[in-house]
Amino acid sequence: MIRCSKCGQVHAITKSGVVRGKQRYYCKDCRVYFTIPPVTGIHSDDYDKTAASRPGHIATILDIARALNISKSTVSRALQGHTDIKEETREAVVNMARQLDYQPNLLAKSLVRSKTNTIGIIVPEFVNSFFPTVIIGAQEIAGEAGYNVLICQSQESVRTEIANTQALLASRVDGVIISMTRETSNFDHLRVFERHGIPIVFFNRTCEQIAASRVFVNDYEGAFAAVEHLIVNGYKKIAHIGGPSGLRLSQNRLKGYLDALKQHRLPVNDKWIIQHDLTKENAWNCAEKLLSPQKRPDAIFCVNDPAAIQTLLYAKRKGIKVPEEVGIVGFSDDPISSIIEPQLTTVKQPVSEMGKIAMRILLEHIEKGMGQYSPFDTILPTSLIIRQSSVRK
Repeated sequence: MIRCSKCGQVHAITKSGVVRGKQRYYCKDCRVYFTIPPVTGIHSDDYDKTAASRPGHIATILDIARALNISKSTVSRALQGHTDIKEETREAVVNMARQLDYQPNLLAKSLVRSKTNTIGIIVPEFVNSFFPTVIIGAQEIAGEAGYNVLICQSQESVRTEIANTQALLASRVDGVIISMTRETSNFDHLRVFERHGIPIVFFNRTCEQIAASRVFVNDYEGAFAAVEHLIVNGYKKIAHIGGPSGLRLSQNRLKGYLDALKQHRLPVNDKWIIQHDLTKENAWNCAEKLLSPQKRPDAIFCVNDPAAIQTLLYAKRKGIKVPEEVGIVGFSDDPISSIIEPQLTTVKQPVSEMGKIAMRILLEHIEKGMGQYSPFDTILPTSLIIRQSSVRK
C-alpha cells in the first residue's frame, strides 16, 4: 500500500514509470509525482502477496521488486551479490525472496550463458537394480561438479526413447548419458544431439554407428569365464539363454559362450541357444523349453541374472535339482542372486563405477566442447562370483 508523500492518501495513487531505478508514483489529489527510496519507505508488511502466492504462480524478480518498492535491476543485482548494493537492501531482498519462495529461472539464465549445468540420463527400465545403481554413481559425480540430472526411462520402447531425447533437447541439457532400448535399431533421434553440439556417452547397451564415447564391461571375457567354470565343474551339455540379437552385449556374451565350448571341444547344439526379449515372462518360457524332459541340457548360462533367476525358479517348480541335475550361471550380480536358494553363480560387473566413469567422461567432453575431443571406449573388467547353483558336490 503506497501513501502520497504530501497528503498521505492512498486511494488516488497511480504508478508513473521508473526513474533512476525507483518506482515513480502520481497523486491525483495533490497532482504531485514522488518516488520511494529503495530501503527507506519499504512497506513489505503492507504488500499484498496474494498474487505472488496464489496456487500455480511462480514468484519472479518482479514480485520481489513490487513487494519492496524497488526496481527489478536492484533485486537482480542484490541476488547476485553485487558490491554496489547496500547490505540493508540486499538483506531485504533476500528475506523477501525467501518469503515468496523465489527460485531463479535456470532456463532463462541458460539462454544467456548457453549452458544449463544439466545432464540427461536415459535408461531402458527401473525393474532391476542395474540401471538405478548406475544412475546413483553417475549422479554422485554430477553433483560434485555442480550439475543437475534429468532422468528418463524409455520403458524398453524406442518411441518413448525418441520422446525422451526430444524432451532433453528441449530442456537444453549440456550432455547425455544413455543406454538404449532392446528395440533401438535406427539412431537418427540420437544424432540430433551431435548436430546441436551436445556430447553423448553410451553405457552398457552401446551404439557403434554414432561417434561417441562408450563405457561397457568385457562381456566376452565374462561369458567365457562363466561357461568355462561350468565345464570345469563337470557340465558337458550347456545351453544359453541370450538377449536380443541387436544388442552388442548379447552378441559378445553369445560369442564368449560359443568360444568356451569350442576351446574345450564340446558340441554346440543350436536348439540349446535361445534368445529372448529380456522380460521375466519370456525368460520363464525359455527355461520351460530348455528344461523339458527330453534331451535336456545339464547346465544353462544366462545373459543376465533376471533370466537366470527365472530359470532357477522354474527348475525348482519342476523338481529339477540345482546344481545336481542342472547348473545355472547368470550375469550382473543382482542383489537377489545372493539370497535366492540355492545362491546364484554370476558374473559381477562394476555397476556403480560404470555410472561414475560415464559421467566423468561426459563432463570432460562438455568442458572441451564438441569437435575438441576424440570419442573412445572404456572397457571394464568382470569377475566370476561362484555360488551354489553351479558347483556339484
